[in-house]
Amino acid sequence: MNHLRRRRTAALATGVLLTAALALAAPASTAAAPSGRAPATPLVVGARWAGHCAYDRIVIDLKGYVPDADVTRVPALHQDGSGAPVPLAGKHFLQIRLHPAAAHLRSGEGTYRGPKLVRTNLPALKGLAMTGDFEGYVTFGAAFDSRPSYKAFTLRSPDRFVVDIAHRNVCCG
Repeated sequence: MNHLRRRRTAALATGVLLTAALALAAPASTAAAPSGRAPATPLVVGARWAGHCAYDRIVIDLKGYVPDADVTRVPALHQDGSGAPVPLAGKHFLQIRLHPAAAHLRSGEGTYRGPKLVRTNLPALKGLAMTGDFEGYVTFGAAFDSRPSYKAFTLRSPDRFVVDIAHRNVCCG
């Protein structure tokens, strides 16, 4: 009888530990927030671009807050996870990576409403692609014909991450 009780207790303890481990292993990047509050992890909801007199601008719209973001020169653009090449024409590329961030809810429903890949005819920016929403990172790639000179910063109300790319040899007047 004592042996049976120990086995049941051990089985119950194992079940409790497995349940706790699975709950902790669920990715925080896809956590849904309680109604009326900002998400625990920011959600990428859109991306847009525009040409201005002396620069082109990329804006990544977020719900929640602006996470850490890195803008890096890369020799080519690849899809996160698969490594497949991104079909954007250009000689120079920037990778914009936000972390922690997600472009989907825990249910799998996407929150990003922008284009996955777009070619532009702006003076500096030639194309923009969402290249990943993978393990707490959301990544975009931007294509250029010449080496981009850029500045990255955050704007609030609403929250967004911005990259301004200077035009080459352009004078506004």
